[in-house]
Amino acid sequence: MERLTDLDERLLAALRNDGRAPIAALATRLGVSRATISSRIDKLTAAGVIVGFTVRVRDYAEASTVRATSFIEVEGRSTDRVIVHLRGFPEIQSLHTTNGGWDLVAEIACPDLPAFDDVLRRLRSIDGVVNSETSLLLSSVLR
Repeated sequence: MERLTDLDERLLAALRNDGRAPIAALATRLGVSRATISSRIDKLTAAGVIVGFTVRVRDYAEASTVRATSFIEVEGRSTDRVIVHLRGFPEIQSLHTTNGGWDLVAEIACPDLPAFDDVLRRLRSIDGVVNSETSLLLSSVLR
């Protein structure tokens, strides 16, 4: 797809804020016609920029969930093996390779602190993981 236009960026921001907003409301908010909004959504979807629509829940609905981000350092050339192992963790919501001091970043969600402690123990015991730093996510201020 060609580069995103200013309208595309504003449309994506509006959809992030409310993915269920009616086309007419989006058109009014962005100052364009409904046909333009519909066409841009179709093009963004066809190009793979928009890959789906999802439900977001209020923080209180996730209040009983312990969420965290874990930065993981991997020894030598064992990254692929560690990734395969981490894919088996149901508590890992997403896993990313990265640059800098850490090799991987994992987003973790657990039902409680004992389960979270168990995930950290299992993560740190994987052959090839040499270091990790994990931060609990306390509240979401922007999604």
